[in-house]
Amino acid sequence: MEFEKKIAVLGSTGSIGTQTLEIAREYKGIKIEAMSAHSNIDLIEKQAREFKPKTVCITDEEKAKDLKIKLADTDIKVVQGKDGLIETATADGADTVVTAVVGISGLEPTIEAIKAKKNIALANKETLVTGGKLVCDAVKKNGVKLLPVDSEHSAIFQCLQGMPEKKMLKKLILTASGGPFFGKTVEDLKNVTVNEALNHPNWSMGAKITIDSATMMNKGLEIIEARWLFDVQPENIDVVVHRESIIHSLIEYVDNSVIAQLGLPDMRIPIQYAITYPKRYESPVGELSLAQIGKMTFFEPDYDTFKCLRACKKALSLGGVATAIANGANEEANRLFREGKITFLEIGDLVMGAIDNIDNFEPLCVDDVLKADKLAREYVLSKL
Repeated sequence: MEFEKKIAVLGSTGSIGTQTLEIAREYKGIKIEAMSAHSNIDLIEKQAREFKPKTVCITDEEKAKDLKIKLADTDIKVVQGKDGLIETATADGADTVVTAVVGISGLEPTIEAIKAKKNIALANKETLVTGGKLVCDAVKKNGVKLLPVDSEHSAIFQCLQGMPEKKMLKKLILTASGGPFFGKTVEDLKNVTVNEALNHPNWSMGAKITIDSATMMNKGLEIIEARWLFDVQPENIDVVVHRESIIHSLIEYVDNSVIAQLGLPDMRIPIQYAITYPKRYESPVGELSLAQIGKMTFFEPDYDTFKCLRACKKALSLGGVATAIANGANEEANRLFREGKITFLEIGDLVMGAIDNIDNFEPLCVDDVLKADKLAREYVLSKL
């Protein structure tokens, strides 16, 4: 690989983070300048010894002390907490920041990285869902690139590369696998277990996002994200269920011509493209054989059964902090479901309830977004 990229990886021990490091391992031109994790000090110690970043952050401050002891024989600087995460995101030397932390915790470090003139390879949905306008304004002001890592948004981004003019675009079509509960009714979903919800048919992901896929909240968040990433109005974003996860998303032009991006369901393709953009290089991912796939199927999403999908569309149409409220309520409800404290269907009820019951307002800064997030979480916990 004849190019050089210096990157910081926020969330290096998670699913996207570890796959980013796999790509860095494959290509010597990628240098890891900084990395962060929440609490997995054993894995990040191994990563730090292999990739030799200048800075490592642990956001769990108790665990940071242990990591400092573990890495005492190295020159690596260990930082901690939210301030440490921002220091990692703005690390000297890094030209691109892969933001792969989970949840709204990605918002502030991403905005600070943009202000520090870093390009962003965005794998954290919640950043744009909660602070879309703030992030996009910062990107424009600082002249940096916002490159999507999500497979669906990467697909749309790739399809758009040949577009001559924005006005020729008619709509975006996001594909959804349908998750483990495709075709189920509300009645069928009354008693589903956490293990059943974690059993995704196509993708290997972290626990939070796998539950989001089961509720289809994931797709709702992606609709909101697409609105900001591609500056497209909500009514011009469609969703189609595609069980095989081979077509990752599509765009439709005004002449009704449709362009799609296809590939095996492997996150290393979109991660690599975000890091190497605009160039392409050989990938460790296998080749797609359409003959082997045989057939592909498509269905309308079930908005009645999957209330989270409906809630996200409603929040997007309301504007203001409604999308941050939807996200905060979901993060809390998703966690409560995984801890066995609420049922699967209550996740959608709580997200919709938060949108309907919390006063909406226009966010002017990150603190406004964080306030809406806090109100949403408090609403969910008040219903226990």
